[in-house]
Amino acid sequence: MDLDLQKIKRMPIMVALMMGAFVATLNETLLGNALPVLMKEFQVGATTIQWLTAAYLLVVGALIPVTALIQQWFTTRQIFLTAMITFLIGTLVAAMAPAFTLLLVGRVIQAIATGLIIPLLMNTLLNIYPAEKRGSVMGVLFLIFTFAPAIGPTLSGIIVDAMDWRWLFYTTIPITIISFIIGYYYLVNVTTITKPKVDVLSIIISTLGFGGIVYGFSASGNEGWSDPQVYWSIIIGSLSLILFAVRQLRISNPILELRTFRFPLFSLSIILLIIVMMSMFATITLLPMFLQSVLLVTAFQSGLIMLPGGIVNGLMSPVTGKLFDRFGARVIIIPGLLILCISMYLFTGFTLESTSPQIILTHCLLMLGVALILVPVQTYGLNQITPEYYAHGSAIFSTLQQVAGAIGSALFIATMTARTSSHLAQSSSPDNVTEQLTASVAGYSDTFMLGFIISIIALVVALFLKNKKVTQSDTKVENKAN
Repeated sequence: MDLDLQKIKRMPIMVALMMGAFVATLNETLLGNALPVLMKEFQVGATTIQWLTAAYLLVVGALIPVTALIQQWFTTRQIFLTAMITFLIGTLVAAMAPAFTLLLVGRVIQAIATGLIIPLLMNTLLNIYPAEKRGSVMGVLFLIFTFAPAIGPTLSGIIVDAMDWRWLFYTTIPITIISFIIGYYYLVNVTTITKPKVDVLSIIISTLGFGGIVYGFSASGNEGWSDPQVYWSIIIGSLSLILFAVRQLRISNPILELRTFRFPLFSLSIILLIIVMMSMFATITLLPMFLQSVLLVTAFQSGLIMLPGGIVNGLMSPVTGKLFDRFGARVIIIPGLLILCISMYLFTGFTLESTSPQIILTHCLLMLGVALILVPVQTYGLNQITPEYYAHGSAIFSTLQQVAGAIGSALFIATMTARTSSHLAQSSSPDNVTEQLTASVAGYSDTFMLGFIISIIALVVALFLKNKKVTQSDTKVENKAN
């Protein structure tokens, strides 16, 4: 497709897409502090209420791989406007839900829109900005992807304390409408409509694969790894993914072009992304639990403690994008991983006497490291592939972000539960409250040590990155293709 980059109004296009992405990613964590309230409202247990989060991740993780195909059938404008209308419908259904089932339906509808918006935003960015400017724009993009989920728990605590829980949904409606209006007037198509043959079997297999794995790891946090629904979900999901991969390599019009992995530095970036997302989402899940169950602070207070880290991450994301444009990936990612390793190790030292300032500083250090890694890793990886793979590359990144986040959270929670039980079993007075808290602290310490080990692995992997800066000459293939 021929694109005149000089005539495209990039700013309103990116504003519309980023506003849509903001409300979509905000909803991943917005219900966090409201779950106890919703349990009382609808008279359901913890296992049932967790479906509000698990189903969201499940649908997003299953849908994102299909978006590469959707973008070849429909225009950018059609997909975005449909996604925003869908998100608005889901929000209204959830906000007015008289029963838990309808609330869950609303969340699923929201997740469908999210699965469309995230890869669409990334693919549009790749097509309307030249390679040497993508780092800066990707930095702003990741400000949304990381800052929105980071402030979700804090906003949730404020809204639930001050108003009815339904306002968690009502407050996102104005942003959704404004995003739709801007997109309606300014969004143009940036992809080539080829309308390839739809392989329904591949869609079914990919849904089973990604959905099964995301659900299995999400459910393990509540049900435990020995629960049949957990391990059978993971087994079926894994086998489905193997079948999906084999089929994609054999058919002429694959849903997800796995030949993207033939670019070795793209594959290396994927490995780093998975490890970092596992660590980040696991910490976002574990830290509030530590604060509320061990240090006994309120949900609102735990949200406030985590807010500075989210702000640091948000402010640094655009900066790291500019640093990437200037210096390349290696000199930014490796220091970021060192900071990540240090912060994970500091988390292992938390005790019953740990203070709020100590926790805030450690969390800020963690989020600084994440900011230095995520933007360069993803921009670097996508810059390694040729234009015909952009839609597939961004879909792969977006999919694995969701899957890695779910797996990381579940793995760390399961580890924490097992290690806490092990330490408590060694106690002489397991019924004593102090002994229980001490065992919990030890369990969290062991879990963060696992995070430290995973971070070390990522640091070793990063040593194989090449520090090649992106220049105008790197875009000649892109310009030729467009």
